[in-house]
Amino acid sequence: MGLTPPPSAARRSELADFLRTRRAALRPEDVGLDPGGGRRRTPGLRREEVAQRSGVGLSWYTWLEQSRDVTPSAQVLQALSRALLLSPSEEQHLFTLAGVALDPAVTDAPVDAETTALVEGLLPHLAFVLGPRFDVLAHNRAAALIMADLVSSPRPNLLRWLFKDDGWDNTAWEQTARANILDFRTEFARRPGDPAYVALVDELSAGSPRFREWWAGHDVQAMEPAAKQITHRTLGRLHLLAAQTRPAHAPWLRLRILVPADPATRTTIAQALDQVQDGG
Repeated sequence: MGLTPPPSAARRSELADFLRTRRAALRPEDVGLDPGGGRRRTPGLRREEVAQRSGVGLSWYTWLEQSRDVTPSAQVLQALSRALLLSPSEEQHLFTLAGVALDPAVTDAPVDAETTALVEGLLPHLAFVLGPRFDVLAHNRAAALIMADLVSSPRPNLLRWLFKDDGWDNTAWEQTARANILDFRTEFARRPGDPAYVALVDELSAGSPRFREWWAGHDVQAMEPAAKQITHRTLGRLHLLAAQTRPAHAPWLRLRILVPADPATRTTIAQALDQVQDGG
Protein backbone atom coordinates (compact mmCIF):
# COMPACT_ATOMS: atom_id res chain seq x y z
CA MET A 1 0.00 0.00 0.00
CA GLY A 2 1.35 3.39 -0.94
CA LEU A 3 0.79 6.75 0.63
CA THR A 4 -1.76 9.32 -0.42
CA PRO A 5 -0.42 12.91 -0.78
CA PRO A 6 1.19 14.18 2.46
CA PRO A 7 -1.23 16.09 4.67
CA SER A 8 -1.16 19.87 4.48
CA ALA A 9 -1.08 22.12 7.54
CA ALA A 10 -4.87 22.39 7.34
CA ARG A 11 -5.21 18.60 7.20
CA ARG A 12 -2.84 18.18 10.15
CA SER A 13 -4.99 20.65 12.09
CA GLU A 14 -8.10 18.66 11.18
CA LEU A 15 -6.35 15.44 12.26
CA ALA A 16 -5.41 16.98 15.61
CA ASP A 17 -8.98 18.18 16.19
CA PHE A 18 -10.38 14.80 15.20
CA LEU A 19 -8.11 12.93 17.62
CA ARG A 20 -8.93 15.33 20.46
CA THR A 21 -12.69 15.05 19.94
CA ARG A 22 -12.57 11.23 19.72
CA ARG A 23 -10.49 11.10 22.89
CA ALA A 24 -12.88 13.46 24.70
CA ALA A 25 -15.88 11.39 23.61
CA LEU A 26 -14.64 8.29 25.44
CA ARG A 27 -15.38 7.76 29.12
CA PRO A 28 -12.82 5.87 31.20
CA GLU A 29 -15.37 3.13 31.89
CA ASP A 30 -15.84 2.66 28.10
CA VAL A 31 -12.34 1.20 27.94
CA GLY A 32 -12.28 -0.57 31.28
CA LEU A 33 -10.59 2.18 33.30
CA ASP A 34 -11.58 3.33 36.77
CA PRO A 35 -13.54 6.60 36.34
CA GLY A 36 -12.47 7.66 39.81
CA GLY A 37 -8.78 7.29 39.13
CA GLY A 38 -7.71 10.82 40.00
CA ARG A 39 -9.44 14.12 39.31
CA ARG A 40 -10.04 14.87 35.63
CA ARG A 41 -9.91 18.46 34.47
CA THR A 42 -11.36 17.60 31.05
CA PRO A 43 -13.85 14.98 29.85
CA GLY A 44 -12.74 11.80 28.19
CA LEU A 45 -9.44 9.97 28.29
CA ARG A 46 -6.08 11.51 29.01
CA ARG A 47 -3.39 11.52 26.34
CA GLU A 48 -1.37 9.18 28.52
CA GLU A 49 -4.22 6.68 28.55
CA VAL A 50 -4.61 6.73 24.75
CA ALA A 51 -0.86 6.27 24.35
CA GLN A 52 -0.85 3.36 26.78
CA ARG A 53 -3.88 1.68 25.19
CA SER A 54 -2.45 1.99 21.70
CA GLY A 55 1.20 1.28 22.46
CA VAL A 56 2.11 4.56 20.77
CA GLY A 57 4.69 6.77 22.46
CA LEU A 58 3.20 9.64 24.44
CA SER A 59 5.44 12.20 22.74
CA TRP A 60 4.46 10.93 19.28
CA TYR A 61 0.75 11.00 20.13
CA THR A 62 1.09 14.49 21.62
CA TRP A 63 2.74 15.71 18.42
CA LEU A 64 -0.25 14.45 16.43
CA GLU A 65 -2.64 16.37 18.66
CA GLN A 66 -0.41 19.43 18.31
CA SER A 67 -0.53 19.37 14.49
CA ARG A 68 3.20 18.69 14.24
CA ASP A 69 4.57 17.81 10.78
CA VAL A 70 4.85 14.06 11.37
CA THR A 71 3.41 11.18 9.35
CA PRO A 72 2.26 8.15 11.34
CA SER A 73 2.42 4.71 9.82
CA ALA A 74 -0.64 2.61 9.01
CA GLN A 75 0.19 0.42 12.02
CA VAL A 76 0.17 3.45 14.35
CA LEU A 77 -3.15 4.66 12.95
CA GLN A 78 -4.73 1.23 13.33
CA ALA A 79 -3.51 1.07 16.92
CA LEU A 80 -5.01 4.50 17.62
CA SER A 81 -8.24 3.46 15.94
CA ARG A 82 -8.54 0.46 18.27
CA ALA A 83 -7.61 2.54 21.31
CA LEU A 84 -10.22 5.19 20.50
CA LEU A 85 -12.89 2.61 19.53
CA LEU A 86 -13.36 4.19 16.10
CA SER A 87 -16.02 2.94 13.73
CA PRO A 88 -14.93 1.82 10.22
CA SER A 89 -15.97 5.15 8.72
CA GLU A 90 -14.12 7.04 11.47
CA GLU A 91 -11.05 4.89 10.87
CA GLN A 92 -11.13 5.71 7.15
CA HIS A 93 -11.44 9.40 7.99
CA LEU A 94 -8.45 9.12 10.32
CA PHE A 95 -6.34 7.57 7.55
CA THR A 96 -7.47 10.20 5.04
CA LEU A 97 -6.55 13.08 7.34
CA ALA A 98 -3.15 11.49 8.03
CA GLY A 99 -2.44 10.99 4.31
CA VAL A 100 -2.02 7.23 4.68
CA ALA A 101 -3.75 4.53 2.64
CA LEU A 102 -5.97 2.06 4.45
CA ASP A 103 -4.57 -1.42 5.03
CA PRO A 104 -5.83 -3.78 2.26
CA ALA A 105 -6.78 -6.26 4.98
CA VAL A 106 -9.51 -3.77 5.93
CA THR A 107 -10.76 -2.82 2.48
CA ASP A 108 -10.54 -6.36 1.07
CA ALA A 109 -12.43 -7.98 3.93
CA PRO A 110 -15.59 -9.99 3.08
CA VAL A 111 -18.88 -8.13 2.98
CA ASP A 112 -20.44 -8.04 6.44
CA ALA A 113 -23.86 -9.41 7.32
CA GLU A 114 -25.42 -5.95 7.64
CA THR A 115 -24.46 -4.97 4.09
CA THR A 116 -25.68 -8.31 2.74
CA ALA A 117 -29.01 -7.83 4.51
CA LEU A 118 -29.28 -4.32 3.06
CA VAL A 119 -28.74 -5.64 -0.47
CA GLU A 120 -31.40 -8.32 0.02
CA GLY A 121 -33.78 -5.81 1.57
CA LEU A 122 -33.69 -3.66 -1.57
CA LEU A 123 -35.66 -6.26 -3.52
CA PRO A 124 -37.44 -6.04 -5.92
CA HIS A 125 -34.86 -3.47 -7.02
CA LEU A 126 -31.56 -4.62 -8.44
CA ALA A 127 -28.67 -4.14 -6.02
CA PHE A 128 -25.07 -5.29 -5.80
CA VAL A 129 -21.90 -4.37 -3.91
CA LEU A 130 -18.52 -3.61 -5.44
CA GLY A 131 -15.22 -3.85 -3.60
CA PRO A 132 -12.44 -1.29 -4.23
CA ARG A 133 -11.18 -3.42 -7.17
CA PHE A 134 -14.72 -3.47 -8.60
CA ASP A 135 -15.20 -7.15 -7.77
CA VAL A 136 -18.86 -7.98 -7.19
CA LEU A 137 -18.93 -9.03 -3.53
CA ALA A 138 -22.68 -9.35 -2.97
CA HIS A 139 -25.86 -9.16 -5.02
CA ASN A 140 -29.57 -9.87 -4.72
CA ARG A 141 -31.94 -11.98 -6.82
CA ALA A 142 -32.88 -9.08 -9.08
CA ALA A 143 -29.21 -8.55 -9.95
CA ALA A 144 -28.83 -12.27 -10.62
CA LEU A 145 -31.84 -12.10 -12.92
CA ILE A 146 -30.86 -9.01 -14.91
CA MET A 147 -27.04 -9.29 -14.84
CA ALA A 148 -26.62 -13.06 -14.70
CA ASP A 149 -23.55 -13.16 -16.94
CA LEU A 150 -21.80 -10.75 -14.55
CA VAL A 151 -22.65 -12.05 -11.10
CA SER A 152 -22.50 -15.75 -12.00
CA SER A 153 -19.01 -15.64 -13.52
CA PRO A 154 -16.16 -17.37 -11.63
CA ARG A 155 -14.46 -14.03 -10.92
CA PRO A 156 -17.26 -11.46 -11.08
CA ASN A 157 -15.73 -8.07 -11.77
CA LEU A 158 -17.63 -5.13 -13.24
CA LEU A 159 -14.71 -3.87 -15.34
CA ARG A 160 -14.05 -7.31 -16.85
CA TRP A 161 -17.74 -7.53 -17.71
CA LEU A 162 -17.89 -4.07 -19.28
CA PHE A 163 -14.79 -4.60 -21.41
CA LYS A 164 -15.10 -8.28 -22.29
CA ASP A 165 -16.33 -7.41 -25.78
CA ASP A 166 -15.11 -4.35 -27.64
CA GLY A 167 -17.87 -4.95 -30.15
CA TRP A 168 -20.22 -2.90 -27.96
CA ASP A 169 -20.89 0.28 -29.89
CA ASN A 170 -23.44 2.57 -28.34
CA THR A 171 -23.35 5.85 -26.48
CA ALA A 172 -24.94 4.47 -23.29
CA TRP A 173 -22.27 1.78 -22.92
CA GLU A 174 -19.48 4.25 -23.63
CA GLN A 175 -20.72 6.68 -20.97
CA THR A 176 -21.03 3.90 -18.40
CA ALA A 177 -17.68 2.31 -19.24
CA ARG A 178 -15.78 5.62 -19.17
CA ALA A 179 -17.37 6.66 -15.89
CA ASN A 180 -16.42 3.36 -14.28
CA ILE A 181 -12.81 3.75 -15.42
CA LEU A 182 -12.68 7.14 -13.72
CA ASP A 183 -14.27 5.75 -10.57
CA PHE A 184 -11.81 2.86 -10.50
CA ARG A 185 -8.87 5.21 -11.10
CA THR A 186 -9.52 6.85 -7.72
CA GLU A 187 -9.02 3.46 -6.07
CA PHE A 188 -5.99 2.67 -8.21
CA ALA A 189 -4.39 5.97 -7.18
CA ARG A 190 -4.84 5.08 -3.51
CA ARG A 191 -2.86 1.85 -4.03
CA PRO A 192 0.16 2.70 -6.18
CA GLY A 193 2.02 -0.45 -7.10
CA ASP A 194 -0.49 -2.82 -5.48
CA PRO A 195 -0.01 -6.08 -7.46
CA ALA A 196 -3.72 -6.99 -7.53
CA TYR A 197 -4.68 -3.62 -9.03
CA VAL A 198 -1.76 -3.49 -11.46
CA ALA A 199 -2.58 -7.02 -12.64
CA LEU A 200 -6.21 -6.08 -13.32
CA VAL A 201 -5.21 -3.02 -15.36
CA ASP A 202 -2.67 -5.09 -17.31
CA GLU A 203 -5.28 -7.77 -18.00
CA LEU A 204 -7.88 -5.27 -19.20
CA SER A 205 -5.33 -3.34 -21.27
CA ALA A 206 -4.19 -6.53 -23.01
CA GLY A 207 -7.73 -7.69 -23.77
CA SER A 208 -9.48 -4.43 -24.66
CA PRO A 209 -8.11 -1.75 -27.01
CA ARG A 210 -10.75 0.68 -25.75
CA PHE A 211 -9.78 0.18 -22.12
CA ARG A 212 -6.12 0.60 -23.04
CA GLU A 213 -6.83 3.83 -24.93
CA TRP A 214 -9.09 5.36 -22.29
CA TRP A 215 -6.86 4.36 -19.37
CA ALA A 216 -3.81 5.88 -21.04
CA GLY A 217 -5.73 9.09 -21.78
CA HIS A 218 -6.29 10.08 -18.13
CA ASP A 219 -9.44 11.89 -19.26
CA VAL A 220 -11.78 13.62 -16.85
CA GLN A 221 -15.23 12.15 -17.29
CA ALA A 222 -18.65 13.24 -16.13
CA MET A 223 -20.46 11.10 -13.60
CA GLU A 224 -22.16 7.96 -14.85
CA PRO A 225 -25.62 8.78 -16.23
CA ALA A 226 -28.54 7.90 -13.98
CA ALA A 227 -30.77 6.70 -16.83
CA LYS A 228 -29.79 3.37 -18.35
CA GLN A 229 -31.13 0.99 -20.97
CA ILE A 230 -30.36 -2.72 -20.77
CA THR A 231 -31.40 -5.09 -23.53
CA HIS A 232 -32.00 -8.40 -21.75
CA ARG A 233 -31.92 -11.57 -23.85
CA THR A 234 -35.33 -12.76 -22.57
CA LEU A 235 -36.95 -9.72 -20.94
CA GLY A 236 -36.26 -7.28 -23.75
CA ARG A 237 -35.38 -3.64 -23.28
CA LEU A 238 -35.40 -2.41 -19.69
CA HIS A 239 -35.33 1.25 -18.67
CA LEU A 240 -33.62 1.80 -15.34
CA LEU A 241 -32.42 4.56 -13.03
CA ALA A 242 -29.07 3.96 -11.33
CA ALA A 243 -27.52 5.30 -8.16
CA GLN A 244 -24.36 4.59 -6.17
CA THR A 245 -23.83 5.07 -2.46
CA ARG A 246 -21.33 4.03 0.20
CA PRO A 247 -22.43 2.12 3.33
CA ALA A 248 -21.67 4.37 6.30
CA HIS A 249 -20.07 1.52 8.27
CA ALA A 250 -17.95 0.32 5.30
CA PRO A 251 -17.24 3.35 3.11
CA TRP A 252 -14.69 1.52 0.95
CA LEU A 253 -17.59 -0.41 -0.62
CA ARG A 254 -19.84 0.80 -3.44
CA LEU A 255 -23.52 -0.07 -3.29
CA ARG A 256 -25.07 0.10 -6.77
CA ILE A 257 -28.86 0.27 -7.03
CA LEU A 258 -30.97 0.17 -10.20
CA VAL A 259 -34.73 0.79 -10.10
CA PRO A 260 -37.32 0.71 -12.92
CA ALA A 261 -37.67 4.02 -14.76
CA ASP A 262 -41.11 3.28 -16.18
CA PRO A 263 -44.17 1.13 -15.37
CA ALA A 264 -43.46 -1.37 -18.13
CA THR A 265 -39.99 -2.15 -16.79
CA ARG A 266 -41.34 -2.37 -13.24
CA THR A 267 -43.97 -4.89 -14.32
CA THR A 268 -41.53 -6.94 -16.40
CA ILE A 269 -39.02 -7.29 -13.55
CA ALA A 270 -41.71 -8.04 -10.96
CA GLN A 271 -43.21 -10.80 -13.10
CA ALA A 272 -39.80 -12.31 -13.80
CA LEU A 273 -38.93 -12.33 -10.09
CA ASP A 274 -42.27 -13.98 -9.31
CA GLN A 275 -41.54 -16.71 -11.81
CA VAL A 276 -38.11 -17.32 -10.27
CA GLN A 277 -39.66 -17.37 -6.79
CA ASP A 278 -42.27 -19.91 -7.94
CA GLY A 279 -39.65 -22.02 -9.65
CA GLY A 280 -40.99 -21.18 -13.10
